[in-house]
This record gives sequence, C-alpha cells and structure tokens, in this order.
Amino acid sequence: MITALRMPESPEAAAEAVAGGGRVMAGGTVVMAQVNTGPIDAGELISLSRAGLSGVTVTGGVARVGATTTFADLARHLPFLKPAIRTLASPSIRNLATVGGNLFVPQPHGDFAVCLEALDATVELTGGRETPVGQLELGAGEIVTAVRFRVPEDGTWFFHKAMRRRLNSAAIVTVAATVRRTGNDVSAARVALGAVAPRVIRSPAAENVLLGRPLDREVLDAAGEAARADIAPFDDAYASAWYRRRVLPVHFRRTFEAVQSETEES
Repeated sequence: MITALRMPESPEAAAEAVAGGGRVMAGGTVVMAQVNTGPIDAGELISLSRAGLSGVTVTGGVARVGATTTFADLARHLPFLKPAIRTLASPSIRNLATVGGNLFVPQPHGDFAVCLEALDATVELTGGRETPVGQLELGAGEIVTAVRFRVPEDGTWFFHKAMRRRLNSAAIVTVAATVRRTGNDVSAARVALGAVAPRVIRSPAAENVLLGRPLDREVLDAAGEAARADIAPFDDAYASAWYRRRVLPVHFRRTFEAVQSETEES
C-alpha cells in the first residue's frame, strides 16, 4: 500500500529518497497503472516532477535530454525524432510519458530505446556516473537524470516501426539506424532493432553487410537477412517469434527505402 508521496526538489534529494526504498515516478503512465491494478513493492512514491530534470539543450551538435522531458516536448525540440515519437502510444500519453521513464517500461518492445541505441546515446545518473544506454542498470539509490546523443546529420537517420495498427500499437519489428555515406557507399553504420529480442539490440551482422556498399535493394535485402543472426524473437499478443523472424528483412529494407523516397521527392 502506498502511504506517502514525496516530491523532492533536486536530483540529489530524489536519489536520497529512492535510497530509502521509495518507488520513482516520472510521468506516471506506468507506475500509476501498476498502483491502480495491484500492490507494488514500495510504500512511498517519489515523484520527479519538481526535481528539475526536464528540458532539451543542443550544444555543439550534442543533445542533452532531461529525464523528465515528455515525448511531446522532445518532438518539438528535435524534429528528426517526430516520426518515431508519433508511433508511441497516444497524444495524451505522450504529453505525460517521459524519456527517462520509458527506459524502464516493463516490456521488450523498445519503441524509443531502439532510437537511443541507434544514436549511441549515453545515460547520465545521479552521482556523476554515465553509461551507454544498452548497458543501463541502476545501482542502489541511483536515478536517471538525462540522456545524451549526437544529433544526426541530414540524410543519416532512418527509422521504421511495423505495427498491427498504423498508430498507438506495440511493435512487431522496429528498426532504427544512423548511416553515413561517402559518395554512394556506406562509410559508417549503427543499426538497432526492437521487438525481436528480450531487449533492444544492436545488429553488427547487418552493419557489416552495409559497410562499403550502396543502400540499394540487393544490399538492404542481404543486410536484413544477416540481421536474423543477431535476434532472439519471442511470441506475444501481436506476433509470433516465427513471424518476427520472417518479416525482419522486409521491414529492414523498408526502413531505408521510405526515407530515401522522401528525400528524392523533396
């Protein structure tokens, strides 16, 4: 049973409250649902709404996003992320859900974490510790204060999420990538996949196929096939493991073709 709600006014005070056994709450879209449907393993809620952890700054091409920044605010500050953010839940949820809180959503789909992995994002924690997003594990009393990543140059960012519905649905397959080219050939690639393993993963196999080659259909098909070596798909209410493995190459190719078509049209 929840017996108290604390609203610390600094990250340090929030970390101290968490060390005392409280449960962190940012936007509340996950925690309050858990509170309303059954007991949780804490007697106190620690709200971060007054801890001064929201806001987006871009300095020298590097974005720093405060942990309690909502997805609605993030989309306004970093337009390249709008297509990805638009696939997350509904507008009312995006007005509440936070970037930091989304890292702890108890499901493996990785709708936004897959973007952060593709951007090679790092996570800042209280106490001054920083860790790659893919290696995030909280120590006792730690809370996430911000995420940082370099804003990709025009034409280097790619994202695609396959869903049962066009919007407001969990992922069947999610692909995010930052790819730089010299001339027509890929000179650097970082590919992340969501909903095809228990957590967001990077795909070195797909990256290796892309390097030194153009982003044409033959190469994209080969990279999508290669990505199957890195995944560990699962069954859920949206798709089977078999189906996820089957359609991964198709959605991998669509990730790049859709963006390239938009670029050519503009």
